[in-house]
Amino acid sequence: MARSEELQEALVLPIPQNPGLVLDGCRRLLGPNLYGPEPGAVGDCLVAGHDRDEVLALWSGHVRHFLGTLGLPQAGLRLRPFDGGGSLYFPAPVDQLFTAAYVIEAAWYLTATGLLGLSAMAPEALATELTRISAMERSPDLAALVAEVARRGIDRLLDDDALTLGHGAGSATWATDALPGSPDWARLHDIPLALVTGTNGKTTTTRLIAAMGAAAGKVSGLSSTEFVKVGDEVLDRGDYSGPAGARLLLRDKRLEVGVLEVARGGILRRGLPVTRARAAVVTNVAADHLGQYGITTVPELAEVKLSVHRALAPGGQLILNADDPMVVEAAGAPRLSPVWFSLGAGSALIRAARAAALPCGWLADGMIHLSDGAEETALVAVEEVPLTLGGAARYNIENALAAALAARALGLPDTAIRKVLTSFRSDPTDNPGRANEFAVKGARVFVDFAHNPHSIAAITSALAALPAKRRFALITHAGDRSDEDIAALTRGLFALRPDIVVAAENPKYLRGRAPGEVPALIRRACRDCGLPDDNILSATSPADGAGKIVAHLQPGDLALLLVHDERAAIFDLLRAAPSPAA
Repeated sequence: MARSEELQEALVLPIPQNPGLVLDGCRRLLGPNLYGPEPGAVGDCLVAGHDRDEVLALWSGHVRHFLGTLGLPQAGLRLRPFDGGGSLYFPAPVDQLFTAAYVIEAAWYLTATGLLGLSAMAPEALATELTRISAMERSPDLAALVAEVARRGIDRLLDDDALTLGHGAGSATWATDALPGSPDWARLHDIPLALVTGTNGKTTTTRLIAAMGAAAGKVSGLSSTEFVKVGDEVLDRGDYSGPAGARLLLRDKRLEVGVLEVARGGILRRGLPVTRARAAVVTNVAADHLGQYGITTVPELAEVKLSVHRALAPGGQLILNADDPMVVEAAGAPRLSPVWFSLGAGSALIRAARAAALPCGWLADGMIHLSDGAEETALVAVEEVPLTLGGAARYNIENALAAALAARALGLPDTAIRKVLTSFRSDPTDNPGRANEFAVKGARVFVDFAHNPHSIAAITSALAALPAKRRFALITHAGDRSDEDIAALTRGLFALRPDIVVAAENPKYLRGRAPGEVPALIRRACRDCGLPDDNILSATSPADGAGKIVAHLQPGDLALLLVHDERAAIFDLLRAAPSPAA
């Protein structure tokens, strides 16, 4: 049995199953995170029928007792109360992260059993078990290598069974039970690396930056919600927006420029995978996936997203959207010095940055402008950037600005940045699932992955600006959203001013709903928005819905297909449909 497997099974506690006191997860954070720059452990609790602050005080008291017994530092312990519960975090050495998680669990066990009046193991017995686990986990070689690589200014990637020093072409990886006494330090180095996060636009921005690296003649790669890719080779498909994707990408020794799409879940579940990126982008922050990992409000979500600044190397650039109030507010709390981008030269933050000779980017007179602090450059006209649909897709102007600033932070030349912006398209090759346009029967058909209010508003507002004789829309939702969420998402579709809406079932995403329940909610929301019943069609699947729209299309029409599943089948359907010249 591997050492990590032994540690995962080292202590099993009978945590009370009581709805008023719930340990809602306990996690090891392998890198910088929401709470601080160091690895550590965090637990989340849900509290009902008890005084939350009293519960958190008892929990942290038990944690401090165990940390004292184990000789682990207590100074960084943090409590983060939230509506209905709280989180407890403390930093820990890299060879004591399993132990740290067990400390949190053991402390919660004592807290819950004490409040519920249940019999429990004695604290002394628990301390003995934790001491045993600490000794089992301790690895002086691992701790020494991680400390030395930090002293040398080189990055590291951790997982349960391996340690990587450096990135890509400058990396080396060893099993944690076979670490070298003295690596060949001369061969180890980092590569230009960017992180991209946000509620929407992060996949497009990630793809743009990676394409700019390739246009500069580098072996460029990315990890994302859809795949990990190095050069032209897809290493694996799936959601790789967490640490596993970063490790798969950055351990590939061909890689010369890397871009990591970093999702909220990965940050909260395992922390950030790296410590020395040259750029970190936050595209925007809006309500999505609230209620998970103790994040219950949009300002809390913004704090999670902006924690990417802790993964920057000294001199690295944090690139933020000056037009997003949540981003601006969150950036002010830790007094960061970001590189701002905006759709207006009149933005107060852009004016301040230009006056202070700081890097920034903005839109003015139909041109994308960049400043490195010393020189201002009119980079490219928006009408020459296909992603912007002639300027209608303003969210993609934001993504272009963010990508261009990040590429500059990676040391890529403006020639490569301009080349990508003027050639990168919203098609299934360059940017699959993001406003992909098809010409079908003389109509314009767009396929998009938008799945939250912010992204649906962005795509519908952009397409509403395009001329059309009739407008069609296909929409479906996952069943684990509330009735009101489904109604709100459907209402967002009406910025497009659709003449016909297809409400499609999504059989793979029923998630507890009865068949037909979600389409019925969509139909009701469409009626509430004033669409007649005869203009609301039903479909058994996304592909079936796409087929019904194609059957109705005439020259001059416009259709938006919001597709989360069966995308490949829908692409094939649209490609096979008659072209305008047919």
